[in-house]
Amino acid sequence: MATAARPTFEPARRGRGKGEGDFSQLSKQYSGRDLPSHTKIKYRQTTQDAPEEVRNRDFRRELEERERAAAREKNRDRPTQEYTTSSSVSKKPRLDQIPPVYFCFLTQSFSYRRMFCLLFSFRWDDDVVFKNCAKGVDDQKKDKIFVNDTLRSEFHKKFMEKYIK
Repeated sequence: MATAARPTFEPARRGRGKGEGDFSQLSKQYSGRDLPSHTKIKYRQTTQDAPEEVRNRDFRRELEERERAAAREKNRDRPTQEYTTSSSVSKKPRLDQIPPVYFCFLTQSFSYRRMFCLLFSFRWDDDVVFKNCAKGVDDQKKDKIFVNDTLRSEFHKKFMEKYIK
């Protein structure tokens, strides 16, 4: 019978190899993984919310400063008060300020829209931006036609598109 699958007991019998006769002698070799790591402790810096620093901070003042800075940044893009109309005047343009040409155009476009809506029926979600973006939406609308040719069948065309391209 072959002995290839049998375990070897040589490592279990200690002290039979070269230089292994004396068990009291310890090896001077050691692994790098046995070395100590993380030997220094990190201390919290003064800017890392130390308890004494938190006690001395004025959070309300800091919050108000940040809010003022954000308001300044937000209002920077707006025109100043001298360029805008007074706050008592309505912001909406009045009808007498619109030139007659534009007013005529607006009334025609509104009547056209109303007529267009009456001629065609629309779904409630037809005015979305990304419509029919799903993959394979056009393929569902096509009628499935049986073609008695393996190279011209729909399955073969899809397979070639998907895996060969």
